[in-house]
Amino acid sequence: MKILLQRRNPNVANSVVYDNAKGDSGFTLLELLVVLGIIALLATVAAPQVLGYLGKARTGTSKAQISAISTALELYALDMGTYPSQQVGLNALIQAPPRAGAWKGPYLKKAEGLVDPWGHPYQYKFPGPGGGPQVFTLGRDNNPGGTGEDQDVSN
Repeated sequence: MKILLQRRNPNVANSVVYDNAKGDSGFTLLELLVVLGIIALLATVAAPQVLGYLGKARTGTSKAQISAISTALELYALDMGTYPSQQVGLNALIQAPPRAGAWKGPYLKKAEGLVDPWGHPYQYKFPGPGGGPQVFTLGRDNNPGGTGEDQDVSN
């Protein structure tokens, strides 16, 4: 590729003009394929790392949401004198249960807070282990046990 310098007028700096007479500008097909191959290789190496971080982020989000739900349950218990029954469940944090004269909620702003990062509703037991309320998710696979994103998360 030839680069020609020419002065158009004295008030304008040198301008670059490309001589395309031979048609040899641009990238060849081989150069494009090499670049695409390098990008594909980098994506193959980076994708598992990114997906691993996303899984850890979802598990961390579920822990934070369970903590917020537990706090909301404590506020509910302060107002009502007891935790919601298992039949009423966590919806008592959003809507007043029947015959709830002392209810001062909602204790959570949105019902979306009752769904884990994998789209499953959080589960609730009262009384749970130790006598208090238990809020938990079964993870991505929605089955007991597991590791990584499939692990159970509880308060």
